[in-house]
Amino acid sequence: MAELSFFQNSVTLQVNGEPKACPPQTSLPTFLEQLGLNPRLVAVEYNGEILHRQFWEQTQMQTGDRLEIVTIVGGGSVA
Repeated sequence: MAELSFFQNSVTLQVNGEPKACPPQTSLPTFLEQLGLNPRLVAVEYNGEILHRQFWEQTQMQTGDRLEIVTIVGGGSVA
């Protein structure tokens, strides 16, 4: 994941147990992109709850939020 510098008047939060920062009023998809992630290829737990994609755009990062982000990987075996 790309490192984010701390912004003046920034929102500070925990992402997979590590402190991160973003500008105030950053939406979840924008924050994921700032981390170098493709929002279509991750699942997000937001403050202890799985956050359904239909709510991502309206979810703005807040100081103290806790995110667990898991990258979705395709796989399986060829029969």
